[in-house]
Amino acid sequence: MGIDKQSDIAANLQIGPTTLGMVRLYIEAEGIELPLDFEPEEAEEIAEELRAAAEAARAMTEGAMKSKPKK
Repeated sequence: MGIDKQSDIAANLQIGPTTLGMVRLYIEAEGIELPLDFEPEEAEEIAEELRAAAEAARAMTEGAMKSKPKK
């Protein structure tokens, strides 16, 4: 599965600090529990990537809405 492919898989995502000073992304789906721990600096880089992706997705959505013919 690629990054731009639809999926019917539903998952829960929890994000928080661990007692060891790491940032944990905890992903839980049917039959899968995936704890991912990151140094705070790595977590900040991931946050920047999420913000950039959100901005790009928003721009794509807004661009699509502007190019739709008005009724």
